[in-house]
Amino acid sequence: MNVVIVGYGMAGSRLAAELHARDGDLKVVVLGAEPHRAYNRIMLSTLLAGKVAEPDVELAEVAGQGVDVRTGVQVTTIDRDARVVHTDDGDRIPYDHLVLATGSRAIVPPLPGLDPANLPERVVPFRTLDDCRRILAAAEGARSALVLGGGLLGLEAARGLAARGLDVGVVHPVPYLMERQLDPTGAAVLAGTLAGLGVTTHLAVAATGVAANADGVRLDLADGRSLSADLLVISCGVRPDTALAAAAGLDVDRGVVVDDQLRTGDPRISAIGDCAQHDGTLTGLVAPAWAQARVLAQALTGEDPAARYRPRPVVTRLKAAGIDLAAMGDPAGGPGEELTFADPARGTYARLRIHEERLTAAILLGDNPSVGTVVQLFDRGAPVPADRRALLLGRALGGTAAAPAESPALMPDAATVCQCNDVRKGALVACWRAGARTVDEVVATTRAATGCGGCRDAVAGIVDWLSEADSVGANR
Repeated sequence: MNVVIVGYGMAGSRLAAELHARDGDLKVVVLGAEPHRAYNRIMLSTLLAGKVAEPDVELAEVAGQGVDVRTGVQVTTIDRDARVVHTDDGDRIPYDHLVLATGSRAIVPPLPGLDPANLPERVVPFRTLDDCRRILAAAEGARSALVLGGGLLGLEAARGLAARGLDVGVVHPVPYLMERQLDPTGAAVLAGTLAGLGVTTHLAVAATGVAANADGVRLDLADGRSLSADLLVISCGVRPDTALAAAAGLDVDRGVVVDDQLRTGDPRISAIGDCAQHDGTLTGLVAPAWAQARVLAQALTGEDPAARYRPRPVVTRLKAAGIDLAAMGDPAGGPGEELTFADPARGTYARLRIHEERLTAAILLGDNPSVGTVVQLFDRGAPVPADRRALLLGRALGGTAAAPAESPALMPDAATVCQCNDVRKGALVACWRAGARTVDEVVATTRAATGCGGCRDAVAGIVDWLSEADSVGANR
């Protein structure tokens, strides 16, 4: 069977790897519009901060018999009747099954002075590796930067530029930051933390125009002010790239509409990742995209023809230098009891919502020893402990750390360590017992910590615990 994957981002590359890893008589062609090898988009903010180099954000490339990866190739049309895709270099590639993993594109707001097709040199969206390169080039020798958009990606960009020593301002039209994940109190604490890291926030004010030249950028605001900087980064959200699907006559709403098996209305065509809309929902995160890739690979290879995609609870992490944030569930409210604690001076905020003894939402900002426990309770839907205060503050009533689930020895094997790749503690232990002896070896085998990287410390802790346990056993 010929499988053609359109898109060589985090979803498309993972699907190719999943197909290659399974037995099956498949010929896989992957077509990537970007001229690069697949890379970890989540790590671009770390690249922006100068903490890693470009080779560090590259994903392991699929190589081997039956896999043909072509970069810098744009698919122009899909001929569903002939089951052929046409490319911009004149090629015609036949398929038995076509997978759209076209991702999403950065939204450039319709402001005077901004032409999405011809942005000024010092105005750059933050979405791709090429965008990151342009931002770094513009930041060279710059003293200040503005970021338009106070969502997760915008704040990561702001923190990355501030880490390079730039004076950074964030402009956000909503009264508080990250409104999809945070409540106003938590967002205020986050704004205070950012201020201490060199990032100023301008909230509840919309941009009305942009003026840019070779020397810098001016951003005009609805309240009459104008802000000037050497660089403007646009982070106003993304829109699923559905143009190819729509032109082919597939059902498109906000994204390409798919069923539980990730199929479109054409049984020969599937869609996964940012471009796919499942059960009325867009994902926009790596963990669901990788889960979709796994389900589709099971179906296409015949490993499990009945495999179905079932969304799991989403945990959003913002983990940059000086900031540690975990948010899950709907911050707007809901039934159940609410527990909150705020210490703005220390950049700490915690809020839990518990309904029928289950954790339905949480926000943890700052250093909180219970973050791992909270994520596990939310992810597994397990009953919360009776001592709510320990869960909220990370400390029991007597003042000692509340870390029963933080100890690897007491973590159940079913506990999810890596949210992005759905890697559980039991898989890490099994990997160790199979011969892996370093964090890098465990990561390479299980894929833990290869998404957002937020769980790497936890993986290292489990590896250290296993190493110590082996050492104790050997000395007996």
